Amino acid sequence: MRLFIALDLPVDVRTALAAWVEQAAPAEVRRVPVDNLHVTLAFLGARNSDEAAAAGALLPALARPLPQLRSAGALWLPLRRPGVLTVALEPDAALAALQAELVAGLSSAIGFAAERRRFRPHVTVGRVARGTRIDTRSALQPPAPDLRFAAHSLTLYRSHTGPQGARYIRMGGVELA
Repeated sequence: MRLFIALDLPVDVRTALAAWVEQAAPAEVRRVPVDNLHVTLAFLGARNSDEAAAAGALLPALARPLPQLRSAGALWLPLRRPGVLTVALEPDAALAALQAELVAGLSSAIGFAAERRRFRPHVTVGRVARGTRIDTRSALQPPAPDLRFAAHSLTLYRSHTGPQGARYIRMGGVELA
């Protein structure tokens, strides 16, 4: 199973992001479906059912309210040869602490190896097909929406890719408030 743990976004935030990317992104960018928009805290990769259960068991201890999060504009990632269009989130100490605590728990519970890159919170709104070059020098119009919101839940997802694209199956989660 391909697993990840993410913050879920309110419906109005997902809707605003999907509407924006529809207007602003170049035609070569495949839009992420509105129901799939989230903030990934840890991508676990391929895991077995025991590891999935252990990862899910960590979530209740992490349940706590987060301060309001705020979008911080469009961001192509990775910077050198973009493969995804994202909307960045402003740095937030409480969110960074939650992500660090999650990664530490996953490392201990299932031998998860944290990414070497620093945590950069964002919502992936579009994907670029492999081998496609995108000119990222021109500004996206209109600019990404300025959104403020509370993340309401932390969820363990299974990613299933089929002919219709990726589907995310909820395997467990906790409310944050």
